[in-house]
Amino acid sequence: MPLRRSGPARRTVPLAAGTLVSLLSVLALPLALPGSATASDSEKRPAHPEQDWMGSTIAAHEGSSVRAGGLEPQASSRRAVSGVDVSSHNRRVHWKSLRKSGVRFAYVKASEGTSYTNPYFAQQYRGSYSSGMIHGAYHFALPDHSSGSEQAEYFADHGGDWSRDGRTLPGALDMEYNPYGATCYGKSHKSMVKWIRDFVLTYREETGRYPVIYTSTNWWKRCTGNSGKFGRTNPLWIPRYGSSVGSLPRGWDYHSIWQHTSSGHSVGDRNRFNGTYTRLKVLANGG
Repeated sequence: MPLRRSGPARRTVPLAAGTLVSLLSVLALPLALPGSATASDSEKRPAHPEQDWMGSTIAAHEGSSVRAGGLEPQASSRRAVSGVDVSSHNRRVHWKSLRKSGVRFAYVKASEGTSYTNPYFAQQYRGSYSSGMIHGAYHFALPDHSSGSEQAEYFADHGGDWSRDGRTLPGALDMEYNPYGATCYGKSHKSMVKWIRDFVLTYREETGRYPVIYTSTNWWKRCTGNSGKFGRTNPLWIPRYGSSVGSLPRGWDYHSIWQHTSSGHSVGDRNRFNGTYTRLKVLANGG
């Protein structure tokens, strides 16, 4: 049940005389106290991360294509496993009640950009695990704030790590409409694909797993040019609030998780894993 990775060990290097003089001059500069922000820090800090959760921008941008009344999935998905996703806007979650209602897995928002962590993460992440659920963490991407590599490292260090305990799912990358400005974060198709690739490869280096990618087909087409580069490596988590998943982004022959409604009882966002509970455990174990 990993929450935070420890950083790499630092080596002590002898200082040359010139280096010592330079160091003393640096020490004379004003220090930034923990929690304080420089101008550049403020520019990179998201304005309302507590309002950004998995799917928070989907219905607003896609309208009726995803708003289908929050219907239950068709009979073809009866064997699917029920799950939820939560963030700080859900506050303290009653995990035992959800477990009793049939929910078997949960994803919890861990981070956004490179400066925000969910203040309810510990209660939500540990609580889901303690109730007997399989759990995982997700990162809300802000591709115009910093590089994919930086955000993957931040995510892995702030709750997004993975362990082979049979109960922890690979981290998920939440790619959706920009809640702060330009729909595609001011990036071209090529640069967006590169950003996602940098995140994916860095996360794999940090954890040994490829992250799940959460995205809508419409956003993927609009902002990546419907890239087919990730279907072979990254499980797909698709939002569509209706009776079927609809068409999938290029590169994926099937979805792994379907966010089928944002208006479920107790916790709004409800998901279905596309397979049996045994297959869900295989995903958690790295199969």
